[in-house]
Formats: sequence, structure tokens, C-alpha cells
Amino acid sequence: MSANSVDLKRRRMLVTATSVVAAVGAGFAAVPFLASWGPSAKAKAAGAPAEADISKLEPGQMLRVKWRGKPVWVVRRTESNLSDLASLDGLLADPDSQSDQQPEYCRNAARSLKPEYLIAIGICTHLGCSPTYRPEVGADDLGGAEWKGGFFCPCHGSRFDLAGRVYAGVPAPTNLVVPPHQYVSDTQILIGVDGGAS
Repeated sequence: MSANSVDLKRRRMLVTATSVVAAVGAGFAAVPFLASWGPSAKAKAAGAPAEADISKLEPGQMLRVKWRGKPVWVVRRTESNLSDLASLDGLLADPDSQSDQQPEYCRNAARSLKPEYLIAIGICTHLGCSPTYRPEVGADDLGGAEWKGGFFCPCHGSRFDLAGRVYAGVPAPTNLVVPPHQYVSDTQILIGVDGGAS
């Protein structure tokens, strides 16, 4: 065999081995790079559903839950609160909830799956302030006898009833938003999952 002769079998084996090592190395380099394109754990958690335990929520009380960085209120309404809702229709801008501020299964007088509970995003639809919970009936600073309890936004004076419906003549243009939700059990609510009317 001369010095210039080439061993083709050896060359093929070296080229194949080098190609395999290069492909494996490229795979190891690509995995972390491609993984960096996905959302972070924080971003995944921000879009995840939020679970709320309502077992200890007494009538008239409110529970705050964080979902997607927003406050969500869970209010357990009393029988009196529920019977007062119809008497407020003439004072409200959208008493029948005609706007798309709630899932279809909450398009009713109580704006909820179960009338006893209101679940609403606690952000005023005017400029994004967070209203305060004012459950007391007949508060003089909120309209006296016409006030049957609800939410008051201290930023610009918007008022909402205990179904999250906006009063007429206030800066907020629409009702509070009711997020998609479902009842996992009688004591657990999953916010952020559209469970329909089940």
C-alpha cells in the first residue's frame, strides 16, 4: 500500500463517528435552548386556575382569591341580599347583564352558578381601582335607603350591587366581570376553568 492510497472503509467509519458525535452534541445544546422558549414557571402559575375553599365562609362574608394577578371576590350572600337584588333594577345601568361581563351560565339575576355565592373580579371597570366591600344596608354615604350593600370604588365613586351590577350615573361603564369557574365540590371552587352550568 502506498503513502497516497486511501483506506475508504476507515474514512467512512471516521466520518460516520464524527457525524454521530456532532449530532448528539447538537441535541444536547438544542434542548436547553428550545426549553428557554417555553413559558417560565412563574408565567405558567399566573395563568393557572385558582382553587378556593369556601367551607368556612359565613353568610355576609367575603373571601379574596388571587387569579392571574387579579383579586377575585367570593361573597356568600344572605337570603336578604338575594331578595334585595330585584328591588335595585331601576337604579342600575345594566340590570339584566346584557354585556359580556360573565359566562353564559351566569347570565341570570344573581349572576352566579349558585345564587348564594357571587364570584367576581375585584377590579372596577372604570379605571382599574379595587372597590371596597360595603355589605351594610342603608349606608348614608352611599345613598341611604337605596343602598342594599355592595361595592364602592373610592377612586371615582362607582358603585356596584351584591351581584356586581353597576349603578346608573357612575363612572364605571359596565358590571364587574364574573370569571369562568366551576364547583369542584360543595366547599371547593375552581376559578379560571369554564365548567359550564354543571
